[in-house]
Amino acid sequence: MRKVILCLFAFSMLFPSASKVMAVNVTPYDIFKGSTLNQIIQRGTLKVGMEVEYYPFEYSDKSGHPIGFDVDLARLAAKELGVKLVIKDIEWTGLIPALQTGKVDMIISGMTRTLTRAKAVSFTNPYFVTGLCALISQKRAPGLTSVDQLNVKGRIIAVKTGTTGDLIARKRFPKARINRFKDETACVREVVTGRADAFIYDQLSIAKHQKENAGSTYALLKPFTYEPFAIAIRKGDFDFLNWLNIFLETIKADGRYKGLYDKYFHSLIP
Repeated sequence: MRKVILCLFAFSMLFPSASKVMAVNVTPYDIFKGSTLNQIIQRGTLKVGMEVEYYPFEYSDKSGHPIGFDVDLARLAAKELGVKLVIKDIEWTGLIPALQTGKVDMIISGMTRTLTRAKAVSFTNPYFVTGLCALISQKRAPGLTSVDQLNVKGRIIAVKTGTTGDLIARKRFPKARINRFKDETACVREVVTGRADAFIYDQLSIAKHQKENAGSTYALLKPFTYEPFAIAIRKGDFDFLNWLNIFLETIKADGRYKGLYDKYFHSLIP
């Protein structure tokens, strides 16, 4: 008996956290009570973070109200939860910190799920798939037929800071100079004015910007990467992650997702 007591004492000294776990009986109900899903339901609001300047996913109408594909998707989620939607417009680089500190319940902002980001947040299944393309300057880089031709000394590539275009450009075009800008419009302006050879961004945005600047740009619209957009939530929240994946599966099956897709993308995707 003395040996057993001594062994238990030694175990508790070596692994104090384990002894605490043994002393506390945590039930599935206790876990759910602390989940984001339960907090949203009890609070009556779903707080969603997005950067409201990414057409057609999230942008502002004439009155300054957020609209777009992601906004409507978030609105559908809030409706299914039976709560009010609260959208928080946050600068792109501040989205993940805002999620981690509890300022928002989730991020839905055309965010690509990557291995690097998945170290900091958890992602749902993809709700939209696209790829990176290039807007090219007619003045500075006429005649390009492949993005690989940008990987040359002297080429200048504009990217939006913190995006996958920023991350990929460093690896894909090491010989080119990468200029980073806070705003998407600043990147486009660099190409239009001939200060940059190209702007690397998603297919939908590049197609839109090329149409708006047809006289000074052209586009390479064959995606050269795989970009799955997903909803981001805090780490370790299985209940909320499970609910969101079932939500996405449900609206894809009942036609509501297709309705949103046709509303925003029918005239944009080549």
